[in-house]
Amino acid sequence: MLLVDDDPLVRTGLSMILGSTGDITVVGQAGDGDEVVPKVTAHAPDVVLMDIRMSRMDGLTATAAVTALASPPKVLVLTTYDLDEYVFDALAAGASGFLLKEGSPQEIIDAVRVVADGEAMLSPRTTKKLIGHFVAARTNPRRAMARAGLRTLSEREREIVTAVARGKPNAEIAAELHLSEATVKTHITRVFAKLDVANRVQLTIFAYEAGLVTP
Repeated sequence: MLLVDDDPLVRTGLSMILGSTGDITVVGQAGDGDEVVPKVTAHAPDVVLMDIRMSRMDGLTATAAVTALASPPKVLVLTTYDLDEYVFDALAAGASGFLLKEGSPQEIIDAVRVVADGEAMLSPRTTKKLIGHFVAARTNPRRAMARAGLRTLSEREREIVTAVARGKPNAEIAAELHLSEATVKTHITRVFAKLDVANRVQLTIFAYEAGLVTP
């Protein structure tokens, strides 16, 4: 993975935490957003742990640049939560989730593993609050577009989207709806295609904008 933060002490600490696991390898570090794409190209990491506030290029711009690559790594955004108000846009641009900087070492390790496995990092405690806060401020045209997308979904697909937005994993969704996990995955893949979203974070944003769930 690639660590991106303008504070060398933070990078050193994260490198020590992640390197101690045995299954996560830090292949490179960057001190600013404009270094990210060249280092992704050079090192081909599976995950980029991306700070938001940096001096030359912020993490939002760097995230957009990384996710636009032909074979992009997963991007996990670091945030101070209430200060980094553009995290919502980083998620909407294709980041696979976010971490709070005050999270415990184990939470950081777990988040990296989840994202590396291809899942979005959705914490029911924090993600809903963050997304709900920003969706409430979005313009009516976005809400209208989301509600139009909602009309393309079947009742079962709406149930699954609602469950995803509430932070439930596939196994729990399957148990609640009396479906197999494979069926749940198939529904989610179909919903991704219908709504033109890339991951569960973007699907959660859609659910809030469409009014399926509320903050």
